[in-house]
Amino acid sequence: MLCLSYHTKTNTQGAIYMPNNITDINGYQRQCTSKETSDIQSEFIKIESSPVYGNTQVERTQESASSLCGSKLEEQIVFLKDKKQNGEDRDWQHKKKRSLLMAEHFNAAGLEKKAERISGCANVLMFKKTSERLRLYQTWFCKARLCPMCNWRRSLKIAFQNKRVIERANEKYKLRWVFLTLTVRNVPAEDLKNTIEHMSKSFDRLFRYKRVKTSVKGFFRALEVTKNNDPSSDFYGTYHPHYHVLIAVPPHYFTVKEYYIKKADWQGLWKKAARLDYDPVVHIQAVKPKKSNDVESIEKNVQKSISDSKAVYEVSKYPVKDTDIIGSTEEVTEDAVETVKTLDFSLARKRLISYGGILKEIHAELNLSDAEDGDLIQIDEDKDEIANGAFEVMAYWHPGYRNYVMK
Repeated sequence: MLCLSYHTKTNTQGAIYMPNNITDINGYQRQCTSKETSDIQSEFIKIESSPVYGNTQVERTQESASSLCGSKLEEQIVFLKDKKQNGEDRDWQHKKKRSLLMAEHFNAAGLEKKAERISGCANVLMFKKTSERLRLYQTWFCKARLCPMCNWRRSLKIAFQNKRVIERANEKYKLRWVFLTLTVRNVPAEDLKNTIEHMSKSFDRLFRYKRVKTSVKGFFRALEVTKNNDPSSDFYGTYHPHYHVLIAVPPHYFTVKEYYIKKADWQGLWKKAARLDYDPVVHIQAVKPKKSNDVESIEKNVQKSISDSKAVYEVSKYPVKDTDIIGSTEEVTEDAVETVKTLDFSLARKRLISYGGILKEIHAELNLSDAEDGDLIQIDEDKDEIANGAFEVMAYWHPGYRNYVMK
């Protein structure tokens, strides 16, 4: 492997610096010859011409330059290992790689400024370290709507906040919980933005109806948009916006006729509110929340701790998933680029999550920050947990190793 160092520019892109010394195949250190330096430098020039720093082009260039002189690492490299409370790794590396791939798609879509923002997301991570754990306390998150790194942090924060809000609601009130899914028919890309705006207004109308206001004490709503990628489907290439809604209802909701809203009634009310000329697909089911002790794994634990409906998990995960947008491969595809352009345009300045009723009041009472546009560094309430006796450590993204290196 070639010896090289990396630093972060003010524009958050990487810069490669030339090695002065190499370690040859016999393990002896010596100064690079002028011929070796010239050959290596010509290989690294290719990096500067690549569309986005930190992609596989850098890795391939590193390997090519390395083969010129057969050098090895001059020093031991230590990669970031960040453990959750349950001992599992936090996969910063994977999220960063996905963000860089998303940046390549944005670049291919002609959205260069957003591509640069996303590629620079979380380039340097500052942690407080004790003998037990690392705790993130400083970095720069781009907060782009489609950034995989930021959406991972948003999901963790939403899950934590929903856990807090639901637990407090159950302490203050006698409640039951139901999970509601509201859908409309699939729409083509050019109609998605207007459809989302129409659904938002329709949702507000629905929850102003007297029948609904009588039965609903509060709600958490998340908008999700999926794309049909099945070439054999009549709806291939179209988008499916829909709402996942966790609803707090009175304890007698299921036993008192005046309060209970059957599935057919929810369907009729949604059809009326959305002013549809067809019967929309609606799902409704009861949920029974249980407590979870591991804050760091809320997303997984909520899924396990709720009955088979997985209702709280459905609404707690942030509704924009990179695998739904750019797939699970490492290639930039024309279809994925078009999906990025469509979602970036359609979701711009849209609220994808919201609280209502007593859940909104409790969210404010707990002084919880905005999970969508707020702080993504502190995702739980542990502000001062390791302030004493901790020291700072830094990890920076290395485009050659495609991993976070400790410094």
